[in-house]
Amino acid sequence: MGFDFATAGRVIFGAGTVSQLDDLAHALGKKPFVVSGRGGERHSGVVERLVDRGPWLRLDGEPDFEGVRQALNVARAEACDHVVAIGGGSAIDAGKAIAMLITNGGDPMDYAEVIGSGSPVKCVSAPFIAIPTTAGAGAEVTRNAVLRSREHGVKVSLRSALMIPSIALVDPELTLELPPSITASTGLDALTQVLEPFVSCRANELTDTLCREGLRRIGRSLRVAFEKGDQIEARIDVAFGALVGGMALANAGLGAVHGFAAPIGGMFDAPHGAVCAALLAPVMEGNIHHKDCGLETMRRYEEAARILTQSASARAEDGIAWVRDLTRDLGVLGLSKYGIGEVHVEELCHRAAAASSMRGNPVVLESGLLRSILRAAI
Repeated sequence: MGFDFATAGRVIFGAGTVSQLDDLAHALGKKPFVVSGRGGERHSGVVERLVDRGPWLRLDGEPDFEGVRQALNVARAEACDHVVAIGGGSAIDAGKAIAMLITNGGDPMDYAEVIGSGSPVKCVSAPFIAIPTTAGAGAEVTRNAVLRSREHGVKVSLRSALMIPSIALVDPELTLELPPSITASTGLDALTQVLEPFVSCRANELTDTLCREGLRRIGRSLRVAFEKGDQIEARIDVAFGALVGGMALANAGLGAVHGFAAPIGGMFDAPHGAVCAALLAPVMEGNIHHKDCGLETMRRYEEAARILTQSASARAEDGIAWVRDLTRDLGVLGLSKYGIGEVHVEELCHRAAAASSMRGNPVVLESGLLRSILRAAI
């Protein structure tokens, strides 16, 4: 047994905990840089208490390199000494990148994987509070910020353990007003992010424990949260699952679902969670039927299937069927909805093969199998 595990400096979880934000922010510094997402209006009371003290970035869509540059210029000009992000994974990733650049200097492309210099982060980020309002990305406890490069048509990460937020403030009450479609896409992203680290070739004993509990909670409650959005116990379960999924992926990596999601998100205006949902069952099937799928990987898929189906006799194929049924019932459509077709298969597979998330996949997927998986998701 041996592992290296990093997570947020402090994790505060529970219904109503967002009431602690003012005191937490005051303790971190004098002037915050505030980031919120599209749904910021739903939480305007929370945000407005902070923007009296510092500038506010209202993020419209997923963060890109140019938007982060512009925000960083404002943060530096205003001498902001801490960052607060409230929103989904996009808002938190933007805040994470800004907090890191405040203390490390330079341009975001200096630290970008794949398309940038990939320079190491040397200084701990500026104090940063991450407040998720969707139960999906787990970005409040991850070590990377995903940014879109419109020039390169891809999404890539700035990544370091020094970028993990100082405080993750997770209040499931903030998810009560999410519409069913967003509950579905973000919740299926959370499901992917407890399954992929569980079967990852980099899994360890601690991430396994987190993933098992995440699978159990999301498996029993995501459908309820979708159908009865005001059911707080279901919202708590899914929010907790998203949180532990973020912890797990930050330390055990992901897999082919996210390997595909990076180039798809860079080339198309497709919600990340919906992309993951469409790909999850095809990737599971591709992995378990691969010639190099070993006994340990199959055992893990079978254990996940037993947790999700709540059946002690479930096999890996039953887990795939459970995921297919759930995505259908939650209204998830194929990737063709976002303009992805046969003409894009070769380029997307080529880019996916080079994505950093592919390194965690339990088997190496050859080009032919990558094409089959993507076609099944379209």
